[in-house]
Amino acid sequence: VQTCALPIWEEHLLLGGNVADAVVRVGETVRKPAGPQTSAVAALLEHLHAAGFTGAPRTLGRDERGRHILEYVPGQLADVMPPLDPGGLHRVGQLIRELHDKAQDFAAPPGARWDVIIPPDRCELICHHDLAPWNLVRDGDRWVFIDWDGAGPGSRLWDLAYAATGFVPFAAGGDPATDGPRLRALADGYGLDAQQRRELPPLIGAHPRGMFALLRESALTGDQPWARLYAEGHGDYWGLAADYIETHLDTWTRALI
Repeated sequence: VQTCALPIWEEHLLLGGNVADAVVRVGETVRKPAGPQTSAVAALLEHLHAAGFTGAPRTLGRDERGRHILEYVPGQLADVMPPLDPGGLHRVGQLIRELHDKAQDFAAPPGARWDVIIPPDRCELICHHDLAPWNLVRDGDRWVFIDWDGAGPGSRLWDLAYAATGFVPFAAGGDPATDGPRLRALADGYGLDAQQRRELPPLIGAHPRGMFALLRESALTGDQPWARLYAEGHGDYWGLAADYIETHLDTWTRALI
């Protein structure tokens, strides 16, 4: 009788995250520690896959250690590549619009728990809440947003406004004459209407301002991992980015409309 040994997959630590601990690759899967929000996140990812949305990894259940198993998406993170050109920003806007449209009819399971760090402006659907270059994997024709642990109730404009911070990108010392048209490319890709274009600019700085407040308060209370991130200088980035965005609100409005 001939026997065949099953393959023993090695675990490879995946680097780059600031919050989750011990995220590893095992074969063609990713394993992440589960939390109170994991069941709801898995239900959302199942819904998106069933709806034909390819811009999120598939959820594949739990392993023998209770970790969340996700599809491993090969490719490069957008934050280690040159900034997107206007065409790329337009494509990101389209991808976010498709995500929101497919998530609009998602019915969260009873008792769903989410882990939304910064309170949104309002709650109208389940959003990603961290749509940023460091969470966008580009694999040829497929672009995929990863790290869904912070998903939860929010609004279309709240999610898009935060995405603008990272993808334009908005940062201290930026050039409004350059950043305005780049914001427009993202908004055009999403397909914002005239009213949404007027409502978007004030929201762009709200999430960075909220993140700065969270980090600064956590530095005083010792709440982790936020206190560590503040000590590493992340608070400076978010606070100065919010200052820059809020100083030029009229510029962003003119660029959009």
